[in-house]
Amino acid sequence: MITMGKTLYDKVWEAHTVRTLSNGQTQLLIGTHLIHEVTSPQAFGMLRDLNLGVRYPDRTFATVDHIVPTDQFEEPFADPLADEMIRELKKNVEKFGIKYFDLKSGKQGIVHVVGPEQGITQPGTTIVCGDSHTATHGAFGAIAFGIGTTQVRDVLATQTLAMAKTKVRRINVEGELGPGVYAKDVILHIIKLLGAKGGIGYTYEYGGSVFDKFSMEERMTVCNMSIEGGARCGYVNPDGKTVAYLKGRPYVPAEGDAFDEAAARWLSFASDADAEYDDVVDIRAEDIEPSVTWGTSPDHGVFINETIPDPADLDSEDERKVITDALTYMKLDAGAPIKGTKVDVAFLGSCTNGRLSDFREVAKYLAGHKVADGVKAIAVPGSQVVATICENEGIAEVFRQAGFEWRGAGCSMCLAMNPDKLIGDQLCASSSNRNFKGRQGSPIGRTVLMSPVMVAAAAVAGEVADAREVFAVGSTSAAV
Repeated sequence: MITMGKTLYDKVWEAHTVRTLSNGQTQLLIGTHLIHEVTSPQAFGMLRDLNLGVRYPDRTFATVDHIVPTDQFEEPFADPLADEMIRELKKNVEKFGIKYFDLKSGKQGIVHVVGPEQGITQPGTTIVCGDSHTATHGAFGAIAFGIGTTQVRDVLATQTLAMAKTKVRRINVEGELGPGVYAKDVILHIIKLLGAKGGIGYTYEYGGSVFDKFSMEERMTVCNMSIEGGARCGYVNPDGKTVAYLKGRPYVPAEGDAFDEAAARWLSFASDADAEYDDVVDIRAEDIEPSVTWGTSPDHGVFINETIPDPADLDSEDERKVITDALTYMKLDAGAPIKGTKVDVAFLGSCTNGRLSDFREVAKYLAGHKVADGVKAIAVPGSQVVATICENEGIAEVFRQAGFEWRGAGCSMCLAMNPDKLIGDQLCASSSNRNFKGRQGSPIGRTVLMSPVMVAAAAVAGEVADAREVFAVGSTSAAV
């Protein structure tokens, strides 16, 4: 009998299966649970109501990110809701003995930035968080996904979840990316190609020569937005880069035999060469250009030198209505070039593109340039660790000299559950992950997604622009 190889998804699922339930679902052990101030208070309240404790507090890690202000670093906060949520989290982590990266720790930040940089995120495990962008951690070869508040309660109480398996789609990106094309452009292209609902019922496995060459932070950018493509989660198989990234981090076994054993175990979870997939998609890297969104869904994207779609060109009445509604909201004209669209705000940050490599790459091109008059530009590091390194390397000063506001670590304008919000119908060039109506704080605010270097180009030009022209981005630049 011939036995086919297994995907990483299958291997991790089997390794964490507690039992099969009567309804066909799996009771799945959760290896790591990440929590923050927004989705945890209600979950802890449910535990108290049920007189339950936290089953394995050493597997849960907390930080503050969503609602924490990025321009105020001392408590109590001016926003009473933010202050209350953070005090509630502090009370709960102290009661249950949970590790907490607070504002005084020097390690606070966006949960999906803190986990990897502390070495909490490791290959071959299951990771959950009450946040949809938990897929980020799949870059390490983990099965990571967002959960709701009730499920946060269940994981705290039992360290397990009842889950149904998804199908697995392999997405290969082969070839060489052109100058000025970054990981953000790759995932925006994938979402545009497959649709915002194309991944429903699937987990995405990303591979091919482009992902082999990508750094860990580039892989995180792509995995982060898997949910925008409808997938439950996304991952990249662990390899030598994964091991090298994790070596020496606080929550990773120390160097020596313990680390070598851990590394061998991590690598063993990679998909077998003869693994079978439910679907395979092949993409040529050379076909990808710097990308921007024009509408109100992440799959509303075009290359920088393309025009905005015209609903009249579509056969489906439903599709015509979707595009018409999006263009009306965005106040953009069908058939017009996206390049040249006036920008009011430039936001560089988020769990998608608020990492050290993002700021290093932008600083290379931003030095010597100035933010255009009338543009509000803010740069928000994804963690206090990132912020400190940027200060030490002079990166933060490059941003300040260019006219960006350099902020403290947090989610900031990505979702505007804090003071960083759009005003009225301002249009924001954003390195974040969602361009939904009202996403950045104003019910009529408009968001255009793009890579960090493209955000910087928009800030300098005062309009959506091609960074290859604004900064003369060349083929020698490191991708982010």
